[in-house]
Amino acid sequence: MHGVVTQSLQVHRDERGSFREIFKDLWGTPLHPTQWSVVHSRENVLRGPHLHLEHDEYFLLLQGRAFVGLRDVRPGSPTRDRSCLIELTEDEETAVIFPRGFLHGWYFPVQSTHIQAVSQAYEEYHPHDNLGCLWSDPELEIPWPCRDPILADRAGSFPPLSALLERVSAAKLQ
Repeated sequence: MHGVVTQSLQVHRDERGSFREIFKDLWGTPLHPTQWSVVHSRENVLRGPHLHLEHDEYFLLLQGRAFVGLRDVRPGSPTRDRSCLIELTEDEETAVIFPRGFLHGWYFPVQSTHIQAVSQAYEEYHPHDNLGCLWSDPELEIPWPCRDPILADRAGSFPPLSALLERVSAAKLQ
């Protein structure tokens, strides 16, 4: 997907243990983080899908298993209206970094922990920048490996993808 970076993380091991860098400006990603969070999720939890127009994100699974669902809704993007599902396990040492304008969600089939970074602090999110759509909408084209996940109350009432896209003007995504 155009603009998405999957960054393999190099682990340095010796008799004391290990060391790995989880983020560097030198990677040339779209992200300039202002907030880092550690998130614990129970088995069968789906977070999102969310859409942000004003900030970029970073996802790194530390423990467990996760499926990162992405759909590009950016006007003019070569991968506009394409979706993908990236499976991650704790052994993969891979970060997923993506710019604003991607619908995104995370599904955890087992209890999991991840690090999430954003380029805007949560307190600075504006209502017009904290959007979402129905996770099971077939038009989303994300093949989530679940049927009845645990959702936040808010996510359970998200509109279908078509209604979300009608609400968001193309000018705001550029």
